Order: sequence, then C-alpha cells, then structure tokens
Amino acid sequence: MNTPPTHNSLSARLNARALFLYLALIIATLIYAAPLIWMFSTSIKPESQAISRELTLLPDPASSTLAHAKGNYTAVWTDPSIDFPLYLRNSLIVALLAVVGMTLSTAIVAYGFSRIRWRGRGFFFALVLGTMMVPFPVLMSPLYVMFSKAGLIGTLVPLWLPAWFGGAFHGGFNIFLLRQFFMGLPRELDEAAKIDGCGHLRTFLFIILPLSKPALAVVALFYFTYIWNDFLAPLIFLTDREHFTLALGLQLYQSKAGNTPWNLLMAASTMVIAPVLVLFFLTQRTFVQGAAGEGLKE
Repeated sequence: MNTPPTHNSLSARLNARALFLYLALIIATLIYAAPLIWMFSTSIKPESQAISRELTLLPDPASSTLAHAKGNYTAVWTDPSIDFPLYLRNSLIVALLAVVGMTLSTAIVAYGFSRIRWRGRGFFFALVLGTMMVPFPVLMSPLYVMFSKAGLIGTLVPLWLPAWFGGAFHGGFNIFLLRQFFMGLPRELDEAAKIDGCGHLRTFLFIILPLSKPALAVVALFYFTYIWNDFLAPLIFLTDREHFTLALGLQLYQSKAGNTPWNLLMAASTMVIAPVLVLFFLTQRTFVQGAAGEGLKE
C-alpha cells in the first residue's frame, strides 16, 4: 500500500523545483547579459588590453579602472569627429516627439475600436492588424517620395511625424495592445461618465487614460527602444551630419580613419544604449504590470 507523501517531502520537492527554476533563470540571464557585460568591460580598459585574448572583466591593474573609464568616455564625448552631444540631442528630440505621437495616436484609435460601436469596426480593425505584416522596406520608397515632395528630406521631421498618425507599421501592434487593455476596463465607467455629462473626449482623457498607464508605458517603452536604435530610417531621410542621430553617429565613429580602438568604440556603444537601460529600470514596475495585463490590480 502506497503511503501518501508527507508535508516535509512535498516541501522538499517544491524547494528543489524552485531552486532549479532560479538556477535556470540565472543562467539564461547571464547568457543574455554576456554581450552587455563584455561591452562595458571593454569600455573601461586601455586599448592594449581591449584587444587581448585574455578574458578579464577589469583592467590590469584593477586600481586603474576608474582612470581608464574616465579617459575612454571623455575621449568619446569630446571627439569632434562624432559630436556626441549633438547626436544625443537629435536622438532625444526624435524619440520624445515620436513616442508622444505614437502613444497618443494609437490610444485614440484603440479607444474607438474598443469603446465605441460603429458599423465596419471589425473589418477596419482587421485591416489595421494587417499592417503589422508590412515591413518598413516596403514603405521606404513611398515615404521618401512623399517627404521629398514636401521638402522635408534632410530634416528630423520624417523620423517623428509618422508616429503622430499611428506610425509606418508599428501602430498596428500598439493599437491591438491598447484595444485589448481598454476592453478589459469596466463598461460601467463609460455609463457613469455619460450620466455625468461627459462625451467621448472627456471620458477618454479623464477616465480611460489615467487607468491605462501600465499599457501606455508598454507602448511608450517599446517604441522608444525602436526609435532610439533605428538606423535605416535616419540613413534614408538624413543627409547632413548636424542632423545625425546616435545610430548614424556610432556608425560614423566606427568607420572614421579606417579603424577605431575597440575600447573607445565600446564606450560609445555603452553611451548609446545607456538611456534605454536607465529608462527601463525606472519604469520596470509599470512596464511589467502593463505587459502582464494587471493594470487594474492594487
């Protein structure tokens, strides 16, 4: 006769499973973080050690870490061939305008698909989802012709203006995400707002948007990451170096004089991705809530 498992044996099994799960997560995290760790480690070393085959995280001697890091990052920041402060400013302008436009425009469309009943809603929503299958290279030529006729080639406008109209092709996913979140909000909120004399605009601005901060944070962070790292669109629409973004500036810095020291190149790369990492850590809790669809939970 089989004896039922005791409480201690069940606890031991659960602890063993939890330990295995945590170890697997730690290993996966290290695998994904390895390129970032290597990049940062190389950025704080002298050139001779940066190209060495020895795998070390800190320069030799370790006491010189701060001095080498300061020297490498200062050299990148003050290098006139890349003009890092100017490219950083351009990227911030483009990212800020694009993120605000994408978040606002897709939220408005998602509200119409989720909270307002109108004929043909299902058909047009399917059409919006279909735009997710259209890659950006397909739209490059039409967009270039349109902005060329408008006299906007060589300016930052083509990089952020499409976001105010749902974006070239990212809007479909963001509209779908926000629509699903809006549909999870109680309908009683709309009815109460209507009784109080609120129209759709006031309901959207003062009720739906404040309750949708986690989902809006997901949209904003996803699109900020994309627009910050985008290389193809700036390469097509920008013609003058004074309008370059960090993505183009990094490529320019890599190819200057035929060869760039690895330690300085990794320092420049670290400075380029640092804003994305900082933004994610600052909004991590809100981002996770929105991604998990738990925005209404206390």
